[in-house]
This record gives sequence, structure tokens and C-alpha cells, in this order.
Amino acid sequence: MSAAGTPWRPSASFEALRLRARLNAAVRGFFAERGVTEVETPVMSVAGNTDPNIASFSLQFSGRTDGAPRIRWLRTSPEFPLKRLLAAGFGDCYELGRVFRDGEAGGRHNPEFTMLEWYRVGWDHRRLIGETADLVRTALALVGREAPLDTIRYRDLYRDRLGLDPFVADEGQLRAALGEVVIDPQGLTRDDWLDLLMTHRLQPGFAADRMLAVCDYPASQCALARLRDDGDGHPVAERFELYLGPLEVANGYHELADAAEQGARFDRDRALRGERGESAPPRDQALLDALAAGFPDCAGVALGVDRLLMAMLGTGRIADALAFDFTRA
Repeated sequence: MSAAGTPWRPSASFEALRLRARLNAAVRGFFAERGVTEVETPVMSVAGNTDPNIASFSLQFSGRTDGAPRIRWLRTSPEFPLKRLLAAGFGDCYELGRVFRDGEAGGRHNPEFTMLEWYRVGWDHRRLIGETADLVRTALALVGREAPLDTIRYRDLYRDRLGLDPFVADEGQLRAALGEVVIDPQGLTRDDWLDLLMTHRLQPGFAADRMLAVCDYPASQCALARLRDDGDGHPVAERFELYLGPLEVANGYHELADAAEQGARFDRDRALRGERGESAPPRDQALLDALAAGFPDCAGVALGVDRLLMAMLGTGRIADALAFDFTRA
């Protein structure tokens, strides 16, 4: 009987599950050699991710709380507690574990997935690109593959491959650059159009057996990264995304250390959610207090383990990398 007719069976092959185990072991060995400590942080928090493009799951605790909020949020990444450890002076650390995002289910998305996130004290995003690529190479070696690394600035990528400057092009030019790709424009911002160009026009053309690190994003896409004056009147966000072929596998930052600016970004996120009629998770005051207490200069990156495993398996279906995907959970 086919797997479709036996939904109790795993969605991934046994070979894929054994490869995942080897990958997890390789990750831990990689960081052990570099003196980066594995930690575990809470999966449930009193605060959620305010990012307008990420939806969080919430749940209600039924036991005694002694006045603490009953509503808890499942983490979309371990970023905030890891940063609290850094602020406390723990040093270089990583976490390999499950994270959760609402509304993300499909061929390449599963509502719960595995994320690897790590931080390097005294590093910037450029230096972290090299280590992230080294980790991906370590993973690919498990399946006998190699992938050289190319690095390009976000602005140069759009100029070279689309013939437009993403920092100054107006919305009409961005929409025109999509060509035959038809998108409903209702509610889309300028950054949304830039993202659509990346996913629909640029990523499909990335070389299959190469890594591409895109760095120094528009300031409007700063997320949790520091801003830098690029010398031409256009500040850039010190962040990068790493692609393996057309798959985005990692997202890294030269981390923002300013508590006031971080709080303002949380507030902007929550205001935008309100304008869209969406609920807004509470901002993480513990993180803001940690930043205010003194946060070290550091860089951090989150890597999607399932995405990496998909590339190692040569599949476009995340179900092939999971013991039981969302339809079988």
C-alpha cells in the first residue's frame, strides 16, 4: 500500500531519518571543536515575536501563576533567551531545537521545525558568514557534496541581475521587474515587493551547487540587526542571508545592542500589526532589560535544519525530511 494510504507511517524515509541523526551529531561536533556551548532555553514565554511577518502560537496555562500571565507564547526562535544569556556574560553558545510558527504549512514549511541558532561574541556579520558556510560544508560532506561560497551585497545583487537599484527604485519599478509574475498588490509595502523579487526572480536563478551569502540589506529590513552608514547616504542593515542553491538556509545579524532602539522596533511592529487588524504579542521586557544591563558586541545566526536537510536529500518537500509532517502529526 502507498504511503498516502497509510498515514500512520512516517513521511520521511528511514535513510533520511538516519541522515538527520548524523547531521545533528555533526553539528554538535562542529561547535565542540570551536568551544561553543550547547544550551537549552524555554519553549514557552510570557512574550512573543512581534515581527509582523511571523505568526506565533499561543496557549493558556491552567495552573497557579502567582499573578504571572496565563497566556504563553511558543517560541518562533530561541533568540531572546539566548541573548539574555549573552548579556549575563555566558559567552559563545548555541541551541539546536524545535520552534513553532503559525500559518506556515506547505511544501517547504511545517508549523514546527528544527532551528539551529548560535552567537559569537566579538564577531560581526561578515565574519559569521564564513563560519556558517563552514557548517554547511560540514553537512554537505555527509552526502559527498561540496558547495563554494560567493558573497554579494544586497544592492549589487539587484543591480547586477535585475538592472535596478533596490535602495532608490520606486514601487512601480519594483512591480514592473516582476515581469509575468502576477501578484495581488492589496496591502503590499515596498519591502514586500523587494521580497517578491527575491523569491520569484532571483532565488530560482541561484546556482544549485553553490552557496550565496547576500549581505548589507536596506535599513527598512533591519529586523534585529545594527545599522551602518554605507557612505552614500543609504544606511544598511548589518545582516546576511545564506542560500544553498535556491533554498534560503540561514539568516544572520550583527546584533543590535541598544535597548531603546530595540524597544522602538518592538513598538513599530506592534503598531503595524494593529493597523492590519492582527493581535500583537507583548514585547519581551526581559530582553530589553538584558540589553540595557549591557550586551556584548556579537553576531548571531539562525539556520533552518530541515531546509539544510532538504538540500542534502535533494528534495523540495519538507515532509521528506521529517519523521511525521503536519498532515501526519
